[in-house]
Amino acid sequence: MTEHQSVPSAGDVLILIERLVQFAAQRGMLASLLDEYGARNALLDLFRLSEAYGGPAPEERLDSAGPLLEPLLDYGSSIGLIPDNTLTFRDLLDARIMGLLMPRPSEAVAQFKRTAQQQGIKKATDDLYRLSIDSNYIRMDRIAKNQYWEHPTNYGKLEITINLSKPEKDPKEIAVLKTMAQSHYPKCLLCPDNIGYAGRADHPARQNLRVVPLELQGDAWYFQYSPYVYYNEHSIVFHSKHVPMRITRDTFARLLDFVDEFPHYFIGSNADLPIVGGSILNHDHFQAGRHVFPMEIAPIEQTFVDQSVPGLTFSTVAWPMSVIRLSGNDKASVLEAAGQILSAWREYSDADADIRAFTEKDGERISHNTITPIARLRDNGQYELDLVLRNNRTSAEHPDGIFHPHAHLHHIKKENIGLIEVMGLAVLPGRLKSELEQIASLLTGDIAYDSTAVQGGALGKHANWIEAMIAEHGTSLMQEQAEALLTDEVGSKFLEVLGDAGVYKRTVEGQEAFSRFMQSVGLARTS
Repeated sequence: MTEHQSVPSAGDVLILIERLVQFAAQRGMLASLLDEYGARNALLDLFRLSEAYGGPAPEERLDSAGPLLEPLLDYGSSIGLIPDNTLTFRDLLDARIMGLLMPRPSEAVAQFKRTAQQQGIKKATDDLYRLSIDSNYIRMDRIAKNQYWEHPTNYGKLEITINLSKPEKDPKEIAVLKTMAQSHYPKCLLCPDNIGYAGRADHPARQNLRVVPLELQGDAWYFQYSPYVYYNEHSIVFHSKHVPMRITRDTFARLLDFVDEFPHYFIGSNADLPIVGGSILNHDHFQAGRHVFPMEIAPIEQTFVDQSVPGLTFSTVAWPMSVIRLSGNDKASVLEAAGQILSAWREYSDADADIRAFTEKDGERISHNTITPIARLRDNGQYELDLVLRNNRTSAEHPDGIFHPHAHLHHIKKENIGLIEVMGLAVLPGRLKSELEQIASLLTGDIAYDSTAVQGGALGKHANWIEAMIAEHGTSLMQEQAEALLTDEVGSKFLEVLGDAGVYKRTVEGQEAFSRFMQSVGLARTS
């Protein structure tokens, strides 16, 4: 929790409420004077006040509600609206406050549809994204703390982020979590039951969440923005029911349906198996947004065609992971080809490339091959579908996954390589910020290097890496040199991570094996 000013008086709170109502009206969250009356009185009730401020709000235009919310949270804590003045409970109250200023879920949907019909889908998503930010559902103040840089490689510039937007829980909050009974509502963070949910210490509040219903292949889905924006307009498309993720032909059809409706967005899915899948495999969902990832602009290497399907091209992409790019104007042809590749890959093994589709355990046949798919609709009307080949087999040498970051990289990235990383954006753990700062102090000599202290301390996981850098660069670097060295080193390690995750390695033998798979599905190489 950050340091706060002294708790405001009840009179100060009345002015803050008036300013907050004015902010919400300016930002279009409150559509009429009647909504302003209702919101003002709801806030007065929340803060246990019986009369409104007697004068007008100061004339101002704020960029965010943050400056108004912080003192309101202080006051709310002082009158017992939250059990502890910790960040988790302040966030619960924050969402409760902003939820009183939001249009009802159905009203937000109606407005989205009106805007899409009258001004186009881009304007509709722009407005919904703005609403998500203005309502503090997307905490741009925290997201701005994330560290970001680009790392040049032979495949283009990779994007690197250190995620600082999810604050760590303090000891009080951890103690509370240990005493809480396990809850099964909502079933997960992606269930529609979250809409309007007040939250609790182990589950975020969602009174300020608004979603838009979609129909994908005849099923009910929803569209929302992610509260943790890893890239521009980072959004989530999730099934209306709590059903597990599965990559099937229907998955590809849903992705293509989505880009028909949202042609300015890409959309993709994590793979559906542990190790190579994302963090939430128990609820079927996709991720979308308006961002050009490094993989999207990586060059084409080999091109193949199916002689029986004119106008459809199959390409392999110059990328550390193994990517098949389908391109064509005919949606049905793209979908049919993608389904055939998925079916073939599910069953495909190549001992020379260390790829095995199945293993046996206790008499059970375990499947290992799957796909991470990404769809786009190009300005020229072409459907583009990237199929990233994945395999989640483990071995004695690589118990966390053969095609997973190997052990020597775990000090930087041990988590699953999901959709975002596949496309070339590293989302690295927040712990790295302070760890890199400490390592920089060793490289500059501000802190004397002691190998025993490093190996036995918080930097122990980085010990081999630190020793290698010191052996090459010494301990007398300028601060700027140390920081540049570390960002370059981290970027290089992320490139290694992607290489480990690639099923076909970037060697002559690996690419020949990739070509064998392409030919096994009846494709002829043209270049």
